[in-house]
Amino acid sequence: MTSTLQPATATEAVKRPGRWLALSVLVLAVLLVAVDATVLGLATPYISEDLEPTGTQLLWIGDVYSFVIAGLLVSMGSLGDRIGRKRILLLGATAFGAISILNAYATTPELLILARALLGVAGATLMPATLALIRNIFHDPRERSLAVGIWGAAASAGTAIGPIVGGFLLEHFWWGSVFLINLPVMAVLVVVGIRFLPESRNPNPGPWDMAGVALSLVGVIGVVYAVKETAAHGITWEPVAAGVLGAAALYAFVRRQLTLPAPLLDMRLFRNHGFSGAVLADLLTILGLSGLVFFLSQYLQLVQGRGPLEAGLAELPAAVGAVAAGLVAGTVARRYSVRAVVSGGLAAIGVALAALTLLDQSTGYPLLGAALLVVGVGAGFSFTVTADVILSSVPKDQAGSASAVSETAYELGAALGIAVLGSIVTGVYRGFTGPTGTPAEAHESLGGAVEAASGMPTVAAQDLLSAAREAFVDGLSLAAAVGAVVLLATALAAWFMLRNQRLDSRP
Repeated sequence: MTSTLQPATATEAVKRPGRWLALSVLVLAVLLVAVDATVLGLATPYISEDLEPTGTQLLWIGDVYSFVIAGLLVSMGSLGDRIGRKRILLLGATAFGAISILNAYATTPELLILARALLGVAGATLMPATLALIRNIFHDPRERSLAVGIWGAAASAGTAIGPIVGGFLLEHFWWGSVFLINLPVMAVLVVVGIRFLPESRNPNPGPWDMAGVALSLVGVIGVVYAVKETAAHGITWEPVAAGVLGAAALYAFVRRQLTLPAPLLDMRLFRNHGFSGAVLADLLTILGLSGLVFFLSQYLQLVQGRGPLEAGLAELPAAVGAVAAGLVAGTVARRYSVRAVVSGGLAAIGVALAALTLLDQSTGYPLLGAALLVVGVGAGFSFTVTADVILSSVPKDQAGSASAVSETAYELGAALGIAVLGSIVTGVYRGFTGPTGTPAEAHESLGGAVEAASGMPTVAAQDLLSAAREAFVDGLSLAAAVGAVVLLATALAAWFMLRNQRLDSRP
C-alpha cells in the first residue's frame, strides 16, 4: 500500500509504561458514549408520558444528539490535534458528566432537546480523542491492533450494555436515571486519565479554521436532516432546502480545506485507497445495520412482549460476538489479508440479516440469537480492521482528524440507516387494516397502536394488535432484506477497494 506513515524514531519504538492502564481510561470513554447512544431508546415511552412532547419534539429528542455529534466530529478531532488530545478528552468528559445532570432533570421537551444537543457537543470531543490517543500511545503495530480491538469491543459491548442497564434502571427508577449513570464513570475517567494518559498534539497545527467548523456543521446536519425528513414525510420544500444548503456547505468545506496550508481535514487522505475503502465500509455497514437494530428492540418488546431488561439481554449475543472477534481481528488480518477479513465480516452480517427476513410474530429465540451472534462477529472483524487501517494510513500528527472521519462515517451511517430503513418499516406498517374505530395514531407507530388498544373493547383491541404487529413484522422483514443487499454489496466493494492493503508489521 501507499503509506504516509513517518519512520519511527528510537523514542517511539520504546513501549510506553502504563500504556494498558491508559487504554482502560480510553475504553471507559468509548463505553460511555456507546451506552448513551442506545440507552435512550428504552426510556422514550417514559419521557413521552412525563414530558408530553409532540411527535416532532420526540424525534428531535432522539435525533439531535447524533446530529450534533456527526456535525462536530471532524472539527473536534482537529481541535484535539491542536490543543492536545488528553486535554480535550478530559474537558469533554467533565462537560459530558455535568450536562448529563441537565438531561436527567429536564422539565420540558425544549429543555431536554437543548440538553441532548449540548451532550452531543461534549460527546464529539471523546470518540476522536480516544482513537487518536491509541495511535500515539501504542507504537508497536501488533499491540496497536490489539488495543484497537479492545477499543472496538468496548464500543460494541456498550451498544449492548445500554439496553440492559437502561432496562434495569427503568424497572427500578425514573427515566432520568439513564443519564445519571454517566457521572461515576466520568469521575473515574477524569481522575485516572489525569495521572496515566500522556498528552499528544500536532507540533505544527496551524490556526483552527472556524469557517471550516461552521461549514462542516451546517453541511452534515443539513444533509442528514434532509434525508431523515424526506424518508419520514416525503418530499417537501423544507428538507429539500436543508439538503441543498447542506450539500453546498459540504462542497464549500472541501474546496476550502484543499486551499488551506493547515486544514481541519486533509482531503488528500482520501487518495489512499485503503483509507477511502475503510471509511466507505464503515458508513455502509452502519447504514445497513442501524435501522434494523433500532426496530428490533421494538419487535422484542411490542411484538413478542418482552420487558425492557429481557429485551436488552436478548440482544447480548451481538456484543459477545463483536468482543470476541474484535480481540483477534488484527491477528487474523495479518495471517490472511485485510480485504478477506473485512469483506468476510461484512458478508457474514449480510447473510445474518437475510436470515432475519424469516421473522414472524412467534419466531423462537434460537434463530434470532444465532443471527445476532453472527452479526456481532462480522461487525467485530470488520470495524476493528477498518479502524486499524484508517489509523495506519495517516501520520500520527493527524490521528485526531483521521479518527474523526471514521466516527463521522459511523454517525452518518446510523442517521441515514434509521432514516432509510426506518421509512421502509414505517411505510409498510402504516398500510395495515385495523378494525372499525381504529384511531389515526395507531397507524403512526406500533407503540401508538399498543396505546390505542388499551382504550378499546377486548375483541377490537386484539384485532388491532394482531394486524399492527403483523404489518410491523412485514416491514421489519423487508428492511432486513434491504440491509442484507447493502451489506453484501459493501462486502464486494471492500474486496476491490482494499486490494493489496496490509496492516503494518513495523513500528
